[in-house]
Amino acid sequence: MRTKLLLIFLLTPFIFSCAQKTDPARQWFMYRGNYASGVLDNANLPEKWDTETGENIAWKTFIPGLGNSCPVVWGDNIFITTAVSQADSGKVITGIYGSIAPVQDSSVHDWITYCIDKNSGEIKWQKTAYSGIPKQKRHPMSTHANCTSATNGEYVVSFFGSEGLYCYDMNGNLQWKKDFGVLQSVFFLVPGAEWEFASSPLIHDNVVVIQCDVFENSFLAAYDIKTGGEIWKVKRDEYPGWCTPNVYYEGEKARIAVNGYKHRGGYDFETGEELWKQSGGGDIPIPTPIVGENLVYFNSAHGKISPILAIQNNARGDITLDENETSNEFVKWGKLRGGSYMSTMLLYNGYLYNAAWNGKLTCYNAVTGEEMYSEKVGGGNSYTSCPVAADGIIYITDNDGVVYSVKTGPEFEILRENKLHETVMSTPAISDNYLFFRTGNHLVAVSGK
Repeated sequence: MRTKLLLIFLLTPFIFSCAQKTDPARQWFMYRGNYASGVLDNANLPEKWDTETGENIAWKTFIPGLGNSCPVVWGDNIFITTAVSQADSGKVITGIYGSIAPVQDSSVHDWITYCIDKNSGEIKWQKTAYSGIPKQKRHPMSTHANCTSATNGEYVVSFFGSEGLYCYDMNGNLQWKKDFGVLQSVFFLVPGAEWEFASSPLIHDNVVVIQCDVFENSFLAAYDIKTGGEIWKVKRDEYPGWCTPNVYYEGEKARIAVNGYKHRGGYDFETGEELWKQSGGGDIPIPTPIVGENLVYFNSAHGKISPILAIQNNARGDITLDENETSNEFVKWGKLRGGSYMSTMLLYNGYLYNAAWNGKLTCYNAVTGEEMYSEKVGGGNSYTSCPVAADGIIYITDNDGVVYSVKTGPEFEILRENKLHETVMSTPAISDNYLFFRTGNHLVAVSGK
């Protein structure tokens, strides 16, 4: 009996530690969560909230400067970035308009990563990565901190484009940094239209992957997360784009999917070898590819066509579609028009949702491509926040900060509208009992906890 009691005494801390271990599958660890899926079920989110009345608002933390980057969550830590001008408070202009001229701001900025306590909203630490005059200008809807951080629970990586790539430990200690020079994120037809960098980093299996599609010397690269050592780097023949890469699997082999106009494609995760490529689509690509049903889904807009494409995960070679073609050996189905300019799609319970900049939501059967509905969500003028989902509800936010709860499935139904009473440009994050919104001036925690 004494031996048994002693054994229980010795094992209790170990058992408790295992029970408390963070589940990586439930962390919102990069742009749009778990490999950009935008989904976290069993989240226990409240049906309604309001920042003015405080209903179901757990906390609201002021974030200085401008940033379109999204919050990421690991355990009790939230990471978010911003760029703070020392001379000009600046602003982000919303709406659908055709101006391509950049903002003329040559003031000194500080590029900062924040770590915020998930439960209280208190700032645990903040680290300034770089101070100086921005090396690229920004679009009026853009900021100098567009890239969402990524974390694996040991390290957090923040990418500030021309101002560099930075890796910290979870206590905010700088581990390494990379300077790639000036990354020209411009409109390829008008190089003077500088719009700032926006491709977020990806962490997979202790490797940091970045996609840099810029005006000159585009590349895709992989770095060891502990040391920053380069594992591989491949050149890309591509126009400037603002897409974040993603990971998909072919059997047990990890692959990297990248969106693009001249060169969307798939690469071997371990070597960087190109497996397949495809050209055509929107010539200002922004959305991230998403994965499911043994398919990789792409969309883009601007220019002659705005396709939605479902590509098989075993694709090989050049799989470019002929004119007016919507499928081939490796393209299971496609739509020539309907792809979103800004928004990454959402795959949830067999349905694929595409949210347009004007607020129209289109639902497809994810396997066949059959359109189920196409309806305008709410009365907003513009929507740049991508849809996310939890427990049978899609959350779509317009730029005025109205959040629409839409029922999932083949029939369209708006369940509720909730207001944040601030401009919202970025995509929210979901965690157990929490929904986090980055507004123009704050990080807001919605919770019924």
